Amino acid sequence: MPGFATVGLLAYAADLALFTCLRGPAGLDPLTAKALSFVAGCSVAYLGNTLGTYRGTQPKGLRPYAVFFAVNLAGALVQLLCLAVSHYGLGLTSQRADTVSGAGIGMALATILRFWGTRTLVFRNQGTVGSWTG
Repeated sequence: MPGFATVGLLAYAADLALFTCLRGPAGLDPLTAKALSFVAGCSVAYLGNTLGTYRGTQPKGLRPYAVFFAVNLAGALVQLLCLAVSHYGLGLTSQRADTVSGAGIGMALATILRFWGTRTLVFRNQGTVGSWTG
């Protein structure tokens, strides 16, 4: 799990840096900038997991990347759902509440989903899945 977390932090940094550049100097609209930075972050995470965390497996072709991207997209949707429930469903509209629900609770749940999905669906070890912890 430490390798997965390290790769995740690097992917997050790439996503954030690219989003900042695309929104600022490049002048792109927020949704376009976020979509492009999300794809870049997913690519960094896939490469890091392929070469590092799950280097013992040998995913081949585009299918593993497509599944990895889908797992990460599902994680992003979990974060958005937590934010939407808190903000619109529960009426907790402060910036602090949005941060706690989206970047706190949502990120924690999304990370669990991403870890499970990455390990179970993308980086299988010869068709079998290892234990949750090791």
